[in-house]
Amino acid sequence: MSSMVESIRIRTSSRSYDKRPLEPKKRKQIEDYLSSNKKGPFGSTVRFQLFGFTEGEQGQTENLATYGVIKGTPLFIVGAVMSTDKAMEDYGYCMEKNILVATSLGLGTCWLGGFFKRSAFARRIGLTAHEVIPAVSPLGYATEKKTLTDSLFKFLARSKTRKPWEKLFYSNDFNTSLIKSDVKRYAICLEAVRLAPSASNQQPWRILREQGNNTFHFYLRRAKMYAKAIKRIDLQKVDMGIAMCHFELAARELGLKGNWQQQETRISSEDKEYITSWKE
Repeated sequence: MSSMVESIRIRTSSRSYDKRPLEPKKRKQIEDYLSSNKKGPFGSTVRFQLFGFTEGEQGQTENLATYGVIKGTPLFIVGAVMSTDKAMEDYGYCMEKNILVATSLGLGTCWLGGFFKRSAFARRIGLTAHEVIPAVSPLGYATEKKTLTDSLFKFLARSKTRKPWEKLFYSNDFNTSLIKSDVKRYAICLEAVRLAPSASNQQPWRILREQGNNTFHFYLRRAKMYAKAIKRIDLQKVDMGIAMCHFELAARELGLKGNWQQQETRISSEDKEYITSWKE
């Protein structure tokens, strides 16, 4: 498997697949990882399964389960988590690790948080009344030629566009942009966050670094359209979990010491919600 930082850099959303089955070795690698990837940084237990569909089921799955958005894949990564505080962040964190492992194996994936029928997957995973499925992902070999659906979604979400550094990362207050040279190797961790996928490419993360030390406070700047779009599921908090995943994986790969902590923050903001802090 390639490095996680490299997987973060090359990962892209694939909606069309060429129906090639996974080699048994790769499938086992994915299944083994799913079974071991159970805990998020806030302590929620997440369970994942890899679902296969027969050729006869596949057309129905594409049309009913994903509303025609995903084409050609016989496999999906599906997960469930108890609907509790911080569960969305934990789910985003764990699911993104699955996706990056798949990327490192040369496989295509795509975060689906809105364009899929949850009931079609709930039966397969045995969803309980207290659990939710925040998102799923197809898994397989992406087609080289992009379809009209691929192009349309990328255009609507502006998928290749990322907010500039100065709009996302700040020093000591939200009026002062963070200077890359001030954070040295942590600049790679922050760039990994900047490259993270998010619902409709909203990029809701805002990170505030304490002046003079390597403490980074993660905030959510919410887009109103996502406040209560899906019952019991907060896709923008899932996005924050993805951002945490990218930051931590990059830090670990670089040998940087630190962990996630809940802190009494000094900065209050009407349009930003505190999520967590990374403290070295």
